[in-house]
Amino acid sequence: MENNFYTLLVYSENVAGILNEITSVFTRRQVNIESLNVSASSIEGIHKYTITCWSDPDQILKIKKQIEKKINVIKADFYTDDEIFIHEVALYKISTPVLLDNPEVSRTIRRHNARMMEVNPTYATVLLAGLTDDIADLYSKLNSYNCLLQYTRSGRIAVTRSLEEPINKYLEEHGE
Repeated sequence: MENNFYTLLVYSENVAGILNEITSVFTRRQVNIESLNVSASSIEGIHKYTITCWSDPDQILKIKKQIEKKINVIKADFYTDDEIFIHEVALYKISTPVLLDNPEVSRTIRRHNARMMEVNPTYATVLLAGLTDDIADLYSKLNSYNCLLQYTRSGRIAVTRSLEEPINKYLEEHGE
């Protein structure tokens, strides 16, 4: 069966140890987590986990069901990229001398709509918020100029295309 890239949105109570319980489901099924982001959701007292992975349709359904069996998990759903709005953030630390010597570096940064956060005599920090492909493309180009000193990117964040959090309907149906 063909593997697809999925984003899981998991909602839970804010309880110590729940992240370990959720990630252990992936470990047991030998599915690698590509990115993970945990934050408060729009509903007070409920946290949202955004997890990405490659999986086949049967496996991702089993993962979702196993995660929902965890006591402190309220709801879990999985999505393909066309079903959600997605974003990531990346920071690039680049050499200021190379930046000043090669005008193509600053043109590349502007073409990607990235933002200069700080510039000092040693390095410049660049911020890019966007899609994974855009972030990877800027990384590749800056790396080709031999100016990249450090690089990091956030995990994916996502919201569904529905008007409200998917958990709202669940909470209404279960009187919570």
